[in-house]
Amino acid sequence: MLASSAGVAAAAALSSAGGRAHGEPVRQAALPGLTGHDPVGLRWLEGGAPAALAAGTTWGVSWPRGAFAPDQEFSLATEAGEQVPVQSWPTGRWPDGSVKWTAHAISGAAPRAARYRLRSGVPAAPGTPLTVRTGNAEVTVDTGVIEVAFGRTGDQVVTSIRRGGAVIAREGRLVASRQDQPGTDGAAVVRSESFTGVVRSVHVEQDGPVRAVIKAEGRHENDRRGWLPFVVRFYLYAGSDAIRVVHSFVFDGKEDEDFINGLGVHFAVPMRGALHDRHVRFAGEGDGVLAEAVRGITGLRRDPGAEVRRAQYEGRATPGTATWDQRVTSRLRYIPAFGDYSLGQLNAHGFEIRKRTGQGRSWVRADGGRRAEGLAYVGSPAGGLAFGMRNFWRLPPTELEITGAAGDEARAAVWMWSPRAEAMDLRFYHDGLGQDTYAEQLEGGLAITYEDYEPGFGTPYGVARTTELTFWALAATPTAERFTELAAANATPPLLVANPEHHHAAGVFGSWTPVDRSTPAKAELEDKLDAMHRFHREQVDQRSWYGFWDYGDIMHTYDPDRHVWRYDVGGYAWDNSELSTDLWLWYHYLRTGDAQAFRFAEAMTRHTGEVDAYHLGEWAGLGTRHGILHWADSAKQVRVSNAGYRRFYYFLTADERVGDLMHDLVDSDRSFLVLDPLRKIRDGGPLDPDPEALPVGSTTDWGALAAAWLTEWERGGDPIARTKLINGARTIAALPNGWVQGGDVTYRLSDGTFSGPDEKSVSIGALSSVFGLIEVMTELIDLVDEPEVRDAWVSFCRLYNATEEEQRAATGAGWGNLNLRQAYARATAYAAKQLGDEGLARRAWQELRTGHAGYPEDHPFTSERIEGPAVLNPVDEADFSANASAQFGLAAIQCLALVGEHLERPARRP
Repeated sequence: MLASSAGVAAAAALSSAGGRAHGEPVRQAALPGLTGHDPVGLRWLEGGAPAALAAGTTWGVSWPRGAFAPDQEFSLATEAGEQVPVQSWPTGRWPDGSVKWTAHAISGAAPRAARYRLRSGVPAAPGTPLTVRTGNAEVTVDTGVIEVAFGRTGDQVVTSIRRGGAVIAREGRLVASRQDQPGTDGAAVVRSESFTGVVRSVHVEQDGPVRAVIKAEGRHENDRRGWLPFVVRFYLYAGSDAIRVVHSFVFDGKEDEDFINGLGVHFAVPMRGALHDRHVRFAGEGDGVLAEAVRGITGLRRDPGAEVRRAQYEGRATPGTATWDQRVTSRLRYIPAFGDYSLGQLNAHGFEIRKRTGQGRSWVRADGGRRAEGLAYVGSPAGGLAFGMRNFWRLPPTELEITGAAGDEARAAVWMWSPRAEAMDLRFYHDGLGQDTYAEQLEGGLAITYEDYEPGFGTPYGVARTTELTFWALAATPTAERFTELAAANATPPLLVANPEHHHAAGVFGSWTPVDRSTPAKAELEDKLDAMHRFHREQVDQRSWYGFWDYGDIMHTYDPDRHVWRYDVGGYAWDNSELSTDLWLWYHYLRTGDAQAFRFAEAMTRHTGEVDAYHLGEWAGLGTRHGILHWADSAKQVRVSNAGYRRFYYFLTADERVGDLMHDLVDSDRSFLVLDPLRKIRDGGPLDPDPEALPVGSTTDWGALAAAWLTEWERGGDPIARTKLINGARTIAALPNGWVQGGDVTYRLSDGTFSGPDEKSVSIGALSSVFGLIEVMTELIDLVDEPEVRDAWVSFCRLYNATEEEQRAATGAGWGNLNLRQAYARATAYAAKQLGDEGLARRAWQELRTGHAGYPEDHPFTSERIEGPAVLNPVDEADFSANASAQFGLAAIQCLALVGEHLERPARRP
């Protein structure tokens, strides 16, 4: 078993003076033959220079093999030449030890420009470097503007946030509540109970000088039980007054007893000044702002004076009451003070803002709208707290709440699941329909609704969700203009990126090229790729694929009769990464550099890595096949939890949570000890797993395992990952028929080797390589000098779409009537490139055009607008499916990269 400390080992091995893991940096010996690299241009993903950052920003840059050693320092400057303080650290290495990926961080207080240049050199130091102090009870981070204290144990994950010596917020807690019955079944008695997050450990993952990362772990507890484990990371930057928070929790309850009716984070905010100088702000849609005071002095029957009214509305301190019209001053006590406010976004299409004077009083509706940006503020001209949640309207039911602002201390709460919504109901959606045996499950549901049901397997126990939050400790009530800037940064945290041409030149992520419209044939194919991507992306909004557990996924297959995706038909509903949708979306971003493409892929990565996979329990490390509920299907497989789908986001952003998820998968081969993927079709009764001879598939299964090991190796983790990766590739290639060897092929858990019969036989399925195996092998062969592995893999790629005669000549048998031949056009293209075979190159393009199990050359890459009354809402309809789109996209992208020079525009039919 890989040691659980591998992530710590990786951090230590990859640390550098510019951005180190906690403890002393590890210096690498100089590597011979380093070539260096020209400065890299960087731009903001959404374009232009953002007005505000979410505390700061962290991004990744790739480097060609042999360019730099892992301890290389980097400097950053605006295009005008102004030096920008930057913290840098390596996140990935090439096999020769040179740096493959680096991460870089700048503060929101850093000089802002539309473009920057990153180069080797000594980084500029921040004016006031961020510092971290670790005491017995607290870890304290001082950014130079704010000082944040984190409790090392107990129920206050953040004990205080100070600015200029004043406490802006304190007693930061994680809170949750549950009820024992759903709110929809009409139970006569519903019992509720509350929980508070209790910190069990705090770890300093980075300690400056520009960026600090504090990781807190624990679970939600009361005096009766503890559950809902959490991992929360806090990101702070030198010179910044903001804290970025990444909150992750795992559901470990019983779906028929534990109905979560509240999940959030709240702070106590000391209130200063008179009630009329206490301010509340809510961001609406776009640039909209609701500006209120706890005790309003506008619109009264008596006028306190224009300057007084203007100051309150703008969030400034009002002139002394002695200067007001005394008819107002003498009657202030009769003006109600509204100390409680709520902005509830209970669905993706509408929010409401309400307020009340206090507990036990009715709520007054203040306003409403469609989609709130997800930021609020409570405070005064002497300071206050802005608090918000990213994807606020996309992840309903959410809420921002302020209570007690008329007293000495307000409570500011971000609710990731609003207490005002129906309780979270994670129960299975049907009663099993009598599918009690494997035979009934195979010939019943799977054969009619495509759902692979099994009693007890449709459980959410162990699934997770990650939410991003931002908090600003402000010196005063922000202007409306500044508040909208903060709201925009919270809603879409600005990110620096390198252009596609740079990443392509660095040689990362296998076979792809930047968009190329240099010939009519290429331009036509690029248009198809754009149209297909745009259609699926826009379906998210048209079909309202939003919600706490759903946002980030797309649907699998369409139902043209109802003009809807098959959201209620078994295995045709949520996609759950089926046929590598994640890979397609990331390669589309890499090629285009398009911001919408990045955000689409980012949302899917956040979702599929958390919700579609198990993070604790006996199925930890496995994902769930596509279905009506993300966890409904009984097929629990490593092909879905696949680290290959996450590594793009990790290397492009250095996101620690995704890094954790990938690291957790290095031991996922152990899941074959507890769950037999072939249990429903295996002859001879239940399997007694033997660690030295496990039934791990050498294609779909091994490809997912290999992606986890490849990533762990790149990141400098436990060397067993590299050993298992290389052992697996070598021993599969050594089988008589390599990746199509039939018979009793087994896997040894201890070292990752495969063994099998000495005689040739063939066993192959269409899904063997469409869950990332092709992409993993493309990268692996480029990284290691293993001629036998290369030859065996190239043979597989050449033969998949070959004639039966060619297959028989090479493997002793034909491969049967294989499916997904368009998808495997990229395998043919890879063989053509490796062998220098122009005939194979032309065959690859013909396979793509023929479109078997995909989109043929004459497929319409267009959509039709469907209006009511045929549909509930106007939608665009097209002949696309997630399976076909993902595989067509990957095949076209890789064919362009590998054999693009052989693409000819086909003659048009008359």
